[in-house]
Amino acid sequence: MEQTKENKMGVMPVNRLLITMSLPMMVSMLVQALYNIVDSIFVSRINENALTAVSLAFPIQSLMISVAVGTSVGINAVLSRALGGKKQEEVNRTAGNGVTIMAVSYVLFLLIGLFATRGFYLSQTDDAQIVQYGYEYLSVVCCFSFGMFIHFTFDRLLQATGKTIYTMFTQGIGAIVNIILDPIFIFGLCGLPKMGVRGAAVATVIGQIVSGTLAFLINKAKNDEVQVKLESLRLDGRIVKQIYKIGVPSMVMQAIGSVMTYGMNLILISFTATATAVFGVYFKLQSFIFMPVFGMNNGLVSILAYNYGAGRKDRFIEALKCGIKYAVAIMFVGLVIFQTAPGMLLKLFDASDSMLTIGVSALRTISYGYLLAGFGIICGTAFQALGRAGYSMIVSIARQLVVLLPAAYLLSLSGNVNYVWWSFPIAELVSMLITVLFLIRINKDVIQHIGEEGV
Repeated sequence: MEQTKENKMGVMPVNRLLITMSLPMMVSMLVQALYNIVDSIFVSRINENALTAVSLAFPIQSLMISVAVGTSVGINAVLSRALGGKKQEEVNRTAGNGVTIMAVSYVLFLLIGLFATRGFYLSQTDDAQIVQYGYEYLSVVCCFSFGMFIHFTFDRLLQATGKTIYTMFTQGIGAIVNIILDPIFIFGLCGLPKMGVRGAAVATVIGQIVSGTLAFLINKAKNDEVQVKLESLRLDGRIVKQIYKIGVPSMVMQAIGSVMTYGMNLILISFTATATAVFGVYFKLQSFIFMPVFGMNNGLVSILAYNYGAGRKDRFIEALKCGIKYAVAIMFVGLVIFQTAPGMLLKLFDASDSMLTIGVSALRTISYGYLLAGFGIICGTAFQALGRAGYSMIVSIARQLVVLLPAAYLLSLSGNVNYVWWSFPIAELVSMLITVLFLIRINKDVIQHIGEEGV
């Protein structure tokens, strides 16, 4: 099919375009964050060990998401550039190769779910109940993660062509299904057996399968700009290299979060299991603030990559400025919420007095770095859209491994767990300084030359 009509990413006013493309994904991400929170709220009603077990699962879940997100970011950027350059055959081959890569990624986590989950928990704690809860939860999440990989793949095909309204439905409906099924499976409602922590995992994977199925069907019915054909599933080394050139740094950035979380869990559990539970609850709560920014990123990366491919420097710069403005505004709202109502948020998780004491300090201290984080997230998106995702990877490594974990360990030597939380704003400050240096460099070398011959 020839593309005779200019895609809206090249002609619609940038501010309206960013809102139009991002708002549906921001809404769906908020629903996604809501179900993450609701999931833990229900689990906390079992007991604190159940909540701790789900919290300790986060590094593997984060690793799984990192592979899916990183790969899909690469697919999205390569696909958007091909669309901007009016290269239809390249578009189709990229989409097909993306499907194949995601299928291979699922097999990896199937093997982890079958053979590695119990050992993963034993590396963090010797509490038999926490280990058993964790095995019941994580083995199901990993073994049936195919729904998540299908969802990420086909949602990105919709995002790359500007059809983000549909992603609101695919993510939102899956999240709602999860929220509905959580109490039914966990507590054995509607005549079903009580499944406990395993029930939370079953509800999660069913929601993911629903989202994946919807994303696939909508692409077949509505996305005529991208056709996934049987012959396009065969891996093309050149396209795979392009996808991973952008996707691997993003993947590594996300995976670094898994390493950081694992390390923080080891540091915090040396104080008390409650501190680890607080850290898990914090990640659930902060997702409600960060998810809208990440939702906006999903729309922004397509706009930036498209206009980079189309040689529209003015639109690229305007979109970047709008993204920074909105991200910082969202993070400011998060800062205010965490500063004024930390106790109220923690009580949603049936927090004990000990959990409240640790948690109030954690939420207030960590949130001091939110405004810096908003700026950094958007700049990282620009680096990826320009094919310089390695910059984002360097910033992420510096933030989470070079600064955050060592700072957390050194602060833990004080014997006061409340000092450990200061490692987060310290890390945000350092990463922002590095980001600014990279932004100055990429502006001089790339952004100012967009649209010139050979760029």
